[in-house]
Amino acid sequence: MRVSLQREIASMNFSFSTSRRAGRSPLLALAAASAFWAGGAASQPLAPAPEAATGRIAKAVGTAQRYMAAAANPLAASAGRDILRAGGSATDAAIAIQLVLNLVEPQSSGIGGGAFFVHWDEAGRTLVTLDGRERAPQAAKPDRFIGPEGKPMKFIDAVVGGRSVGVPGTVKLLEEAHKRWGRLPWATVMAPAIKLAEDGFTISPRLNGLLSGETNLAKDPRAAAYFYEPDGKAKAVGTVLKNPAFAATLRAVAERGSDAFYSGPIAEDIVSTVTGHKTNPGDMTLADLQAYKVEEREAVCGSYRVWRICGMGPPSSGAIAVQQMLGVLETQNMARLGPSAESAHWFSEAGRLAFADRALFLADPAFVSVPVSGLIDRDYIRSRAGLVSPDKSMGRAKPGDPPNKRAQLFAPSDGIENGTSHISVIDADGNAVAMTTTIEDGFGSRQMTRGGFLLNNELTDFNFAPEEEGKPVANRVEGGKRPRSSMAPTLVFDAFGRLYAVVGSPGGSQIIGFVGKTLVALLDWKMDPQAAVDFANFGSRNGPTELEKGTEAEAWKTALEAKGHEVRLLEMTSGIQAIVKTPEGFVGGADGRREGVAIGD
Repeated sequence: MRVSLQREIASMNFSFSTSRRAGRSPLLALAAASAFWAGGAASQPLAPAPEAATGRIAKAVGTAQRYMAAAANPLAASAGRDILRAGGSATDAAIAIQLVLNLVEPQSSGIGGGAFFVHWDEAGRTLVTLDGRERAPQAAKPDRFIGPEGKPMKFIDAVVGGRSVGVPGTVKLLEEAHKRWGRLPWATVMAPAIKLAEDGFTISPRLNGLLSGETNLAKDPRAAAYFYEPDGKAKAVGTVLKNPAFAATLRAVAERGSDAFYSGPIAEDIVSTVTGHKTNPGDMTLADLQAYKVEEREAVCGSYRVWRICGMGPPSSGAIAVQQMLGVLETQNMARLGPSAESAHWFSEAGRLAFADRALFLADPAFVSVPVSGLIDRDYIRSRAGLVSPDKSMGRAKPGDPPNKRAQLFAPSDGIENGTSHISVIDADGNAVAMTTTIEDGFGSRQMTRGGFLLNNELTDFNFAPEEEGKPVANRVEGGKRPRSSMAPTLVFDAFGRLYAVVGSPGGSQIIGFVGKTLVALLDWKMDPQAAVDFANFGSRNGPTELEKGTEAEAWKTALEAKGHEVRLLEMTSGIQAIVKTPEGFVGGADGRREGVAIGD
């Protein structure tokens, strides 16, 4: 099966042309490739597409009767399905998927990064969320990303090297999840990735396209030897990549658990890689790695019409922002409005309000008192909805005054986020996992360890400037702190408390809009999961109104501008994975902007 899937990937027809065939739906048109963003961070503008676009694929909706796994690459989804076939749990499958993604989608996630894990136990009717977000080294100071001239560093200058690397959390997270909900042996769920690392896999068109557009990864000798030819060109589509070093790393973790990663030779190599960068070293220590802990967080849940939407709490801003947006949209008949400029107006205004609150209030709850209950209070959200005019955009929203807020003198900060991948799984017993996982920017800090994996640049999710207008920023760098995230792994329950959908996406701070759009498409517009994830992306992060280039959303530009929106057309490279539970089984969708599939039996 893996061989046929690799052939399928190699034969996928990605186009780098902006031309379209006459009569073809804009939704299915292949988008043009875009360059990696390397803009300045002086004012920390909101980033465009976190990973370059490499084309789009028309996909059929996936169906299954017993279980389903959806992931951003067919080999990863297949590994998850194999685990489910063997009687594994949703957690077992998610672990196998994550480790295979480390190989086949190395630009987005891996054991050198962090993740959030949302789990539903069908028999126990319990929802648990685990925080495996990276932490800043204890030596980190608020001025970490301030350059010698006293100004914030340019984003890419901060990213490349050890300065941006946070203490990885993914391995500890996977181990903790497996202890709680795993069914198959730990070594068994790691076996698919070990085998793939040893036997090799073929480079896909998307990975080749991203490697070809990347300018900093080849400066790392280990990464250059692995991903590039001696002449500096990215290894071609179809080239077989083997990673025995990663296989050895996973074998050590399979035998000795996470201790093999957070202490001993693997940990020493991580520290050496981070602190040994020639131009931009970091300050991580073995003590930082050994002190890392996974945190169980209280799930953030709220209602939307007859549905209950649940997700990850701080340090993620995802669930709070999504629920704030949905609360504003609940005041409108989105089903009647349908996909239209009018819907985009309300959706964008809701995004402005949510991002204004996010910028001021959201950060690591161990360092900042986050008024979660106040931010998702229905009366508060309705009062915010009253600020939206049906006829004119507010332009830029100001943060609100939620109940249960403690007196804190913080300044708002937008920050920059990138990268990531998402995994959705439902097993034969009805247990579900929504896991969003990341190494932040495309290819992280552009550092590969001797253990065969890339390290994150998660610390650039902190605000570069520790103060704004003389006030401290909640999401400033501090030792041991977890940076704010927008990741939004989401579970949807119906009016009877039954699991209905598992949804999530990569995309940096755009994740919030990507997930919100998908929920509206599923719940209000009654699209099937594939149509919902493939539908045009749009929204606002409290800046311009963003419409996805090359899609039907472009047609809304004039009407939105008539309402005062500043509209930008841009690549919006989501990677949404959605599974919906039906009386017949499961229906799934994997974003056509990436290579993924939703498969099961």
